[in-house]
Amino acid sequence: MLSRRTFLASLGVLPLTTFSFGKPKTKVLPLSDFVKHLEPVGRRLEIEGYYVWCASPIMAPDGKVHVFFSRWPEKYKMGGWIHKSEIAHAIADSPTAPFKVTGTILAPRGEGFWDATTCHNPHIQFIDNQYCLFYMGNSNGKTDTKRIGIATAPSLDGPWTRYDKPLLEAGTEGAWDDHCTTNPSFIKHPNGEYWLYYKSWNTKEYQEAQGAIRGNRKYGLAIAKNLMGPYTKYAGNPIVDFSKKGNNAQVEDAFTYWENGKFKMLTRDMGYFNHEVGLFMESKNGKKWSEPTVSFFPAEAYITEPPAPAHLKRYGRFERPQLLMQNGKPTHLFTAMQGGKYATSSCFVFRLS
Repeated sequence: MLSRRTFLASLGVLPLTTFSFGKPKTKVLPLSDFVKHLEPVGRRLEIEGYYVWCASPIMAPDGKVHVFFSRWPEKYKMGGWIHKSEIAHAIADSPTAPFKVTGTILAPRGEGFWDATTCHNPHIQFIDNQYCLFYMGNSNGKTDTKRIGIATAPSLDGPWTRYDKPLLEAGTEGAWDDHCTTNPSFIKHPNGEYWLYYKSWNTKEYQEAQGAIRGNRKYGLAIAKNLMGPYTKYAGNPIVDFSKKGNNAQVEDAFTYWENGKFKMLTRDMGYFNHEVGLFMESKNGKKWSEPTVSFFPAEAYITEPPAPAHLKRYGRFERPQLLMQNGKPTHLFTAMQGGKYATSSCFVFRLS
């Protein structure tokens, strides 16, 4: 394992060539303060026979840590998330301890439901004296029916109530967000409003684009006076849009939070700097965001693992950042990462020093 202290002591910025991103370049990447406090703990939730993704943690009143995560059978390979994912629940005595899986919380409900074919992207919050599990479902096993919904429960152990309609629909035809609503992140605003951040893109751009990554993913904001809505999309959407940077730069996997009087956001980079690091942004109002800095490095900065198996194409990078918040402060970062002892994927945890 690379020493974090040694690594960071020599860097005020992160050279692109540190991790051999394509051709050697002289450009350097600006580091956030956040990245300087990350200490790798290691993989968690390595489950035989499954791919594991999207681990969202929360501290229970008894001091135990509960995680809600996506999983799907190994036989469907990495692409199974879009048509065979379910959301499961696990508990540990501390954020860094082994987790014990208790079972499935939300499974696809079948024909006739908005979440008929997948349940994915869990994001757990305690809001208005109840537990709220935001998630993405779809009804045809494809991206164009992805919608953000919610399940609620009086306890982290359930029972969970599901609803017949999603919280947020896609935009009208031709809009930047007419394809879907997905990757939810939520903040209850200090003014009492309910702020739902979501990812989307345009269908026409998606259908006509060439290359491995089609369409341009952006982030929007929808606001409600009540938890269950209706949610009204902010007129200034999209609030995070990297499309003007060129080279189809885009963003996904946002986690937003409120700390020290500021809105903060972690995301996975999709071409702003490269496709290997995480991004960090701040905002005074939750709508206009700062230019990104690096929030986490590629995996090789923290750990040494075997070479990538041929069937894993995202090997070596962290995705779906989710924070464990304690007393209003982030204490641990939970991410998703391909690989592990079953050559599928698992959660990977960091401690914030």
